[in-house]
Amino acid sequence: MELGHVVVLAGGLSYEREVSLRSGRRVVDALRSVEVPVELRDADATLLDALSNDPPDAVFPVLHGASGEDGAMRDVLELLDVPYVGSRPDACRVAWDKPSAKAVVRRAGLSTPASVALPKEIFHDLGASSVLDHIVRRLGLPLFVKPTRGGSALGASIVREASELPAAMVGCFSYGDAALIEQYIAGTEVAVSVIERDGRPQALPAVEIVVPGGRYDYTARYDAGDTEFVTPARLSPEAAERATAAALTAHQALGLRDLSRTDLIVDSDGEAHFLEVNVAPGLTETSLFPIAINAAGLDLGTVYRDLLLARFP
Repeated sequence: MELGHVVVLAGGLSYEREVSLRSGRRVVDALRSVEVPVELRDADATLLDALSNDPPDAVFPVLHGASGEDGAMRDVLELLDVPYVGSRPDACRVAWDKPSAKAVVRRAGLSTPASVALPKEIFHDLGASSVLDHIVRRLGLPLFVKPTRGGSALGASIVREASELPAAMVGCFSYGDAALIEQYIAGTEVAVSVIERDGRPQALPAVEIVVPGGRYDYTARYDAGDTEFVTPARLSPEAAERATAAALTAHQALGLRDLSRTDLIVDSDGEAHFLEVNVAPGLTETSLFPIAINAAGLDLGTVYRDLLLARFP
């Protein structure tokens, strides 16, 4: 089979627009390297007419953040009957909401940090200081605070002292209306990507994230040279196997399709703890998914082309 017309969909209007555009350009370059005819399109007011008037063989969405990962754009692609790479809308909606995803993988047997998810209104209605006191009393310290929806570590921070929690909540609410407050688990931070080949999920080598100062924030993620990535991750064989199994379990339990990336903490006992899953992982030059593909000895363009062919009727 040959692909005659492929659209890579990037951009959008989320906080992660620039990252999405960088991802999109990298995917376009990779597909052109294997001679796939491809164009890059933004998610703007011209998109629907373009897809309707000249339907592509398949779409490769690399939209990050809202609309890109919450299933909405995939609902639109299904309305247009356009094949696309990635998870179906219903699976995206569950994975996009971090507390929901944690609940699903916990039922599937994975460990995930104890947490509480609260909307901004609770702090206003019940009194912020009182709610925060009860959070610290129940979950202890340190804590990790992040928006319940979103990516790229925007609005996320570690809280080591109770006095730091109010500022962390303010930062979190700058990027979302609800906060996920988790127990902080010390250990090795790894990402395990999953791709489906011949209809079966396959875990790629775990990528270990080593950040100066210990915080893998937006700058550390996307500024080349700020972070060291080690692959395969420096884990014992048993811990590496647990991390791989956790990513495959998350992918399957959440009903994901084609590709995903699961973020984990592996503690000093070698136990893997689920943090979150990404249905549209970053594909920039510093992103973890392409690093894992290269570490597996695979070619980026070939992998992306095969994912498109799997959706091509």
